[in-house]
Amino acid sequence: MGNANKAMNESMTKNQEFMLASQREQLERQIHLQNEMREKLMAMQIARSRELLYWYGAFYIMAGIGMIAGYRRSRKPGTLVPLLPLTFVLGYQTDMCYGSKLPRLKMEAENILGFERE
Repeated sequence: MGNANKAMNESMTKNQEFMLASQREQLERQIHLQNEMREKLMAMQIARSRELLYWYGAFYIMAGIGMIAGYRRSRKPGTLVPLLPLTFVLGYQTDMCYGSKLPRLKMEAENILGFERE
């Protein structure tokens, strides 16, 4: 009777260890898949931003040509004023797509989570 009880206890502990190991492995797989999905989402967002940059760039060039042509005809410097905000928008988008904007945003987000959490 004692041997049967001992064998059952050993079998139960082995089963518990196996279940714990399989749960740990499943959790690691889920974390890996979540990280992979997050990376794919970030890559899609960067690709979208780059595509939008092409459109902004084309608009900026066309608008710039139009404003310069308008300035040459009218000689009024006010026709060139819209180039200033357009330049900032294009610069921001370029920094987002090809510059160091994303690492700076990530660093600022970590700073907020670390020091400014309420």
